[in-house]
Amino acid sequence: MTPLQLPLGVRLRDDATFANYYPGANAAALGYVECLCEADAGWTESLIYLWGAEGVGRSHLLQAACLRFEQRGELAVYLPLGEVVEHGPALLDNLEQCELVCLDDLEAVAGRADWEEALFHLFNRLRDAGRRLLLSASASPRELAVSLPDLQSRLSLALVFQLQQLSDEDKLRALQLRASRRGLHLNDEVGRFILTRGARSMSALFELLERLDQASLQAQRKLTIPFLKETLGW
Repeated sequence: MTPLQLPLGVRLRDDATFANYYPGANAAALGYVECLCEADAGWTESLIYLWGAEGVGRSHLLQAACLRFEQRGELAVYLPLGEVVEHGPALLDNLEQCELVCLDDLEAVAGRADWEEALFHLFNRLRDAGRRLLLSASASPRELAVSLPDLQSRLSLALVFQLQQLSDEDKLRALQLRASRRGLHLNDEVGRFILTRGARSMSALFELLERLDQASLQAQRKLTIPFLKETLGW
């Protein structure tokens, strides 16, 4: 694993896999991102832009794509731009060496002339090298506050998907999927109890599930409503 894959100490989450992603209404986006990871597609199919509110799974899908490439021994990079913006656009230099580049939180650099120019040139280098680019932002390409017309033009070439929030029923199924992959049984009654008492975002719900997993393992007890009340003070 080369330093280019994981710059500045950025680490991929082990649980950010396609198998761990419950798509709900986002099945089409999931399918296209998986195709981007597998098929020898042309440039149009190799440029995908995901957008949506916080907690819809944008970062999860970008990291899952990187993990898929790493599993095949291919070079991929994930950059959460909101976390690395202060390091400057030189971070984008030479990324065309990677088979896949994933840029998260594009809104963090929109409107910054140095970053926008560097992104425009990166687009061109990746296209010329036949590489793949997966982008994520909180707004659609048209609504993103991009100042450079050439960059806006490049963004318009992407396949665009708006990721939707999961319904309560889908959140329950997503929790059950994540629980089963941890070796836990989460029945509907307990799952709905968590949804009515816990935080609403999926990231917070998954953190809560991890806490319950550890407590269940230590106490050697199943996930029941009395156990949840005792463990969480609900």
